[in-house]
Amino acid sequence: MRASRLLSILLLLQAHGRLTAADLAARLQVSARTIYRDVEALHAAGIPLYGEAGHDGGYRLVAGWRTRLTGLTAEEADRLLFAGLPGPAAELGYQSVVAAVQLKLRAALPAPLADRAARLEQRFHLDTPGWYSDGDPSPHLAEAAEAVWRQHRLRVRYRGWRGETTRLLEPYGLVLKGGRWYLVAARPDRADPATYRVNQILDLTPLDEPFERPEFDLPAWWRAHVVEFRAGLHRDEARIRLSPRGFARLREVGSDVVVAAAEASAGPPDATGWVHAVIPIESLTHAHGDLLRLGAEVEVLAPEALRTRLSETAAALAALYHPPSAPPPLVDQGVRVPPGDRLGHELLDHGGGVTASATVERARSISEGGVAA
Repeated sequence: MRASRLLSILLLLQAHGRLTAADLAARLQVSARTIYRDVEALHAAGIPLYGEAGHDGGYRLVAGWRTRLTGLTAEEADRLLFAGLPGPAAELGYQSVVAAVQLKLRAALPAPLADRAARLEQRFHLDTPGWYSDGDPSPHLAEAAEAVWRQHRLRVRYRGWRGETTRLLEPYGLVLKGGRWYLVAARPDRADPATYRVNQILDLTPLDEPFERPEFDLPAWWRAHVVEFRAGLHRDEARIRLSPRGFARLREVGSDVVVAAAEASAGPPDATGWVHAVIPIESLTHAHGDLLRLGAEVEVLAPEALRTRLSETAAALAALYHPPSAPPPLVDQGVRVPPGDRLGHELLDHGGGVTASATVERARSISEGGVAA
């Protein structure tokens, strides 16, 4: 472990030029005192390393000196795939290993190529989660990844749309799709693999039971799975009317299949700009939720069941947000009317309360033949 850390110090200084003991300690997750001891060991080994005091101080390598000890360990070579995906690597528990891989790869490059790699890193960033989610964290993701790598069976308690089940799985691979992790696994009693969302695994027990993984092309299988999923996604259709704003909004929130169908089937606009179109729908429930996002910019013409659902929802929303039929009575804010002042009392009784004494005074002046100011 110490030899690896000493090499990491050299590679970090080679990549960054100057780093303080605190910087090195934070990157290597050790104490500053450990860094001081490691630097002394590097000095004793003849490494041209020197320190500078002051605000701009820190450790540096002599200009022009570079280490060639950049060989990858077996584990680092295994994690090479994740070198450009620090987010997913961290979720899988590979963060420190991948950081070491990136450091060694940069150190192995000649200076011009290393500079290009650094510029690329500052110009292209892969952020896999969606806008409205920080990802799909799961306490069982790292264990699932280890079982995939070791080819060991798992026993999981899983929450699916039919309820909770307990299953014995042979994990073939993990897929990150739209910020969500999916486990592709087969069951010993079924040859065809299936997908399990890792976030829905309630409990996971790694078993010391290896299994024979068949010849399985995970990327090819996943591509076919996505095509099959999309083909079976839309089993019905709806006839709708869209306003110009509704059509523009549909292009923002609708799936590619729905938008393409709407554009292909849209008829000529009427006098107000509305158009008729036919769109595929997955189910009444999904279509109800999706079309509600368009508000009053869409009207469903068929099927009648979907139209009825949206009509009922609109009525419920109108009842919830409709203003009261009459304004609430005004509250008496301290108006004092003499006991014999019949007009003043009538104004208070019929008006539900008068908000200012000036109103009563004005009414009294008019009744007595005066002129209101």
